[in-house]
Amino acid sequence: MSENCNQNCNTYSHDRDFSSFSAKPHELSNIKKVVGVVSGKGGVGKSLVTSMLAVTMNRRGYKTAILDADITGPSIPKAFGVKGKAVGNELGLFPMKSKTGIDIMSINLLLDNDTDPVVWRGPIIANTVKQFWTDVIWSDVDFLFIDMPPGTGDVPLTVFQSIAVDGIVIVTSPQELVSMIVSKAVKMAEMMNIPIIGLIENMSYFKCTDCNKEYKIFGESHIEEIAEKHNIDVLAKLPIDPKVSAACDKGKIEFFDGNWLDNIAKYLVMENGGKKMKIAVASENGMVAEHFGHCEGFYIFDVEGNQIVSSKSIPNPGHKPGFLPNFLNDMGVNVIISGGMGGGAIDIFNEKGIEVITGAAGNAQVAAEEYLRGNLKSTASVCHEHQHHSECGH
Repeated sequence: MSENCNQNCNTYSHDRDFSSFSAKPHELSNIKKVVGVVSGKGGVGKSLVTSMLAVTMNRRGYKTAILDADITGPSIPKAFGVKGKAVGNELGLFPMKSKTGIDIMSINLLLDNDTDPVVWRGPIIANTVKQFWTDVIWSDVDFLFIDMPPGTGDVPLTVFQSIAVDGIVIVTSPQELVSMIVSKAVKMAEMMNIPIIGLIENMSYFKCTDCNKEYKIFGESHIEEIAEKHNIDVLAKLPIDPKVSAACDKGKIEFFDGNWLDNIAKYLVMENGGKKMKIAVASENGMVAEHFGHCEGFYIFDVEGNQIVSSKSIPNPGHKPGFLPNFLNDMGVNVIISGGMGGGAIDIFNEKGIEVITGAAGNAQVAAEEYLRGNLKSTASVCHEHQHHSECGH
C-alpha cells in the first residue's frame, strides 16, 4: 500500500478536483465527447450496447470510435469483424477501422492470436487502458465510446481518474439483484464526479415474431424503480433479439436493424450542439414516395443544430444497380427516408454508414422534421415488388 494513502476512500467526494489526474490524449487526437459504458456485473450486454451506440451515432453522420477497455474479456473486434494487428510508427499507434469507418482499439488487435489470454495484474491492465488514450492516434472523433470492464475495480478507477469522461451509460438487466449492483456503479460515478447519462436495460423482453406478444424471460423489470431511486433517466429497453446476437457472432453488428437507441442518440446530438447533416426523402409531388428506387425525385434537407436550414429538390438520376447508394453517399447524405426499400439496398446504405428510415408517409418536409424530433421510426418496410429483381434502390 502506498505510504501516501490515508485509507479513507471518502477523500473521493463530489468536491474533489480530479483535474490533476487527467491524462492528455495523443497530440494528434481531437476527441470531442467521451462516453463510458459501464455495468455493475458481467454478462449484461455492455459490449453490445457500446457497439450499437457507436453504430447508431455513426449512422447519423458522426465520426465515432471505440476504446475497448475490457482487457481480459475483449469482444469489440469480433462484433465488428475486425481482424489483424494494429500498426504504429514513431508517432504512435493507429486504431483499426470497421467496415463503415468506426475506429477501434482493443488488446485483441495487438495479440498474435485473438484467443491468447491476457494474464496480467490489475495495475498493468489499468496502465494499458491509459495508454490506449495517450498513445493511440485517434485523429478527429465526435464520440469516443469506452467499453469498460464490469465492476468498480482498477480499470474503471483509472479511466475516471485519467480520462476526461463526459458521462457514463449504465447497462443492466431485469433481475432484482441488479438494484444493488447498479447502486454500486451509480455511487462510484457520484464519488468520482462523473455525470450519469442514464440507464439501458438489456434483455428486457422477447417479442414473438408470430404473435407480437412480449415475454419477460428474466422476470419483470425493476429499472424504473432503480431510475427513480437515483433520479436518473431510463434511456432504452433492449429486447432479446436472435438477429442481433447473430450479427455479433458474424462480425456484422454494424448492420443491425432497430431503433432502440434513438432516444439516447437524440440526447447525445443535443449535448453535442447539433451537427450539420443531410436528409434525403424519396418523394412524389412533395409527398414521401412509396417505392424508393422508382420515386420521382429526392428532397435534400440540410440540417444544422437539429434544424432544417435549407432544402432542394433533385430528380431521380436512375435506379440502375448500385448507382443510387453511391450517388447519395457522394452528396453527403446521412439519412434516407422512404415509404419502402429493398432489403439489399438497405444493407448497402448501412454499409456506407447511412441510416435508412422506411414506412414513412405524408409530406416530405414534415417527415424530415418528425425524424429530427425523434418521432419517426423505421417500420422495416420492404419493397417486395422489386425485391427479387434487385431494382428498388440498388
